[in-house]
Amino acid sequence: MSAMERLYQIDQILANRAFVPRQELQERLGISWATLKRDLSYLKDRLNAPVIFDRDLGGYRYDREARHVGPQFELPGLWFSAEEIHALLTMQHLLSNLDSGGLLGPHVKPLLARLTGLLGSADNPAEEVQRRIKVQTVGARHFHLDHFQAVGSALLRRKRLVIRYHARGSDETTEREVSPQRLVYYRDNWYLDAWCHLRQDLRAFAVDAIERAEILDTRAKDVSEKRLDAVLGSGYGIFTGDQVSWATLRFTPERARWVASERWHGAQEGHLRRDGSYELKVPYSDDRELLMDILKYGGDCEVVSPKALRERVSSELDRARARYPAPPP
Repeated sequence: MSAMERLYQIDQILANRAFVPRQELQERLGISWATLKRDLSYLKDRLNAPVIFDRDLGGYRYDREARHVGPQFELPGLWFSAEEIHALLTMQHLLSNLDSGGLLGPHVKPLLARLTGLLGSADNPAEEVQRRIKVQTVGARHFHLDHFQAVGSALLRRKRLVIRYHARGSDETTEREVSPQRLVYYRDNWYLDAWCHLRQDLRAFAVDAIERAEILDTRAKDVSEKRLDAVLGSGYGIFTGDQVSWATLRFTPERARWVASERWHGAQEGHLRRDGSYELKVPYSDDRELLMDILKYGGDCEVVSPKALRERVSSELDRARARYPAPPP
């Protein structure tokens, strides 16, 4: 019998009896007094079980009052092996590091403490996970936690929001009434897909650019998922639009070894050419983000078509080159 199975049996015995003598517990479990004492201590100290020894009754029992007012006690599922608990700890660490706004911390801490308790403290498993796994995010922007919580609450309760929004592109701040549709985590930042009642259209709002958020009692307008994907998911990246064009990009054989395994868009098409280069086709409705991704590959990426995008990239490269004038002879 495993240690976890013994804990379940002890819990079941104590839950169904007013009290149980020590000797009876030992006999039913087939263990020594030292092992029983260790198990009872584990239940009490690590899992918050309200186990007490009642001297008047001469046995162990659950303190019924403490069970209702003290720390919550519940045994974990038997299906959690040590390996699975390690995996859960690893997932928690990954999520916590990816979560730039610190949203998960207050809600996950109790679970983390329980998981750590299940593994025991000898090897400091949680600390080992944090020491051995490093997650780095680039470009994650800070946002106000209260605003995120208001957005999430309105989204799930299907309520409208009034937001004060700073559009960085135009450097304008406007107040808008929006109907939240979904939250999207994209490139280390959160975005709210919503129906904007000011523009009478779908828009994607960067959550970190929301300066104020107030939940209204008015029911949110619902937009079908098909419409959301058509307007907000058909283009490239976070930028939206109904008019979709297709870009054909060609990467050098050296760069193809990486790009051929990358996912740029859900509807992308790509194939390796005979010379080892890689041709990638992606849809876009606004070229701003696509332009940034093309430029980061420098001379390893060529825009084959359309002509307008090719000229736009060429113009940007000329503009960049102009910032590095040739030194005087």
